[in-house]
Amino acid sequence: METIKAIMTRRSIRVFKETPVPEAQIKTLLEAAMNAPSAGDGRPWYFVVTTDRTKLDALADAVDEGNPMFKQAQAAVLICLDRSLEGFQGFGEQDCSCAAQNLQLAAHNLGLGTVWIAVINVPPRTTGCRKVLEVPEELIPFALFPIGVPGETVEPEIRYDAARVRRT
Repeated sequence: METIKAIMTRRSIRVFKETPVPEAQIKTLLEAAMNAPSAGDGRPWYFVVTTDRTKLDALADAVDEGNPMFKQAQAAVLICLDRSLEGFQGFGEQDCSCAAQNLQLAAHNLGLGTVWIAVINVPPRTTGCRKVLEVPEELIPFALFPIGVPGETVEPEIRYDAARVRRT
């Protein structure tokens, strides 16, 4: 898929089919995420992946008040921040955001859907991820992505707004 087309047509997907996500596609998502830029080339990310139905169902209640998308998703990827790996202190959130965007675009390119669930700085979600996915204390849960074959179609939008651009 052409890069600009992928960016312009990627949408958040919250409904999934029961089709399993092949391990090869999960690896591709992780490769894309880990190929993101990072400050000082620190790559301060760590990934927790599950395809376990029990854990996916538990994430629905532990992280998102019973949201059915986790009960439909066939996989989930949690991006964690490892501050000990920051190339420049304080840039880890930006680095993990780059990895997250790469993951979403790669999913779209593969015909998969996902949605960014913010976890960092949301204590109930952080606690839920730690409990269900057994995240070690030294890692900070950053963002969670339920993944699957889209069970809905969300039309692309053109969001360009000239009023938000100032030229000097």
